[in-house]
Amino acid sequence: MALFRSTPKTVTREQALAGRAEPLPGVPATHEVLGTPMQGPWPDGTQVLHVAMGCFWGTERIFWRIPGVVTTAAGYQGGFTPNPTYEEVCTGRTGHAEAVLVAYDQRAVTPEELLKAFWENHDSTTPNQQGNDLGTQYRSAIYWTTPEQEQAALATRDVFQQVLHEHGHGQITTEIRPVSGESGAGPFYYAEGYHQQYLYKNPNGYCNHGPNGMTCPVGIVRQDQLPSQESVLRHTD
Repeated sequence: MALFRSTPKTVTREQALAGRAEPLPGVPATHEVLGTPMQGPWPDGTQVLHVAMGCFWGTERIFWRIPGVVTTAAGYQGGFTPNPTYEEVCTGRTGHAEAVLVAYDQRAVTPEELLKAFWENHDSTTPNQQGNDLGTQYRSAIYWTTPEQEQAALATRDVFQQVLHEHGHGQITTEIRPVSGESGAGPFYYAEGYHQQYLYKNPNGYCNHGPNGMTCPVGIVRQDQLPSQESVLRHTD
């Protein structure tokens, strides 16, 4: 049946839903797993990177397990509709991706190490799709906030593209752009409270992320030294 699915289309600003002026209610103040503030302020030396790699439930769990990460949050970014709801994003008419905010201690973990986990745990060659999840909200994206993150995003993309070619795969389609500026992805809007740390609260919940079998050659960190995801195993942390 997948052969008869329509191709997802990117919405324009003029076509986007109106949204709302106020943030969605009920976003928790504290991270369920890490015990840190969800929306800051965070300790000195904390940087923020935003990534999208399909359903944000699994994406968030990948990153909260990485040592040096201060907090994570599920949300919506890269579109036009202010403060969208999950239902609105799923229509494809907000322009947003399901994104994850990753606040990290730059003294404890590098952007390259974070992006190693990004590249190795989803399919970056399928535009607007991860597995059976089809839609523009499931696109692969990196939204950077510092020059170091931009450099890391471009460098790791290039080296991982070589790995993909060696394994017979196609071109990376990941969207890479800044958060701010004329070409920026725009604000990160926190998703509803029930989406935050969803797979911690629902250990057997849906997750289609996991090692894609290829290693992004960054530094000296091996693939098995960074956390990945399993879709069937029960987790207690």
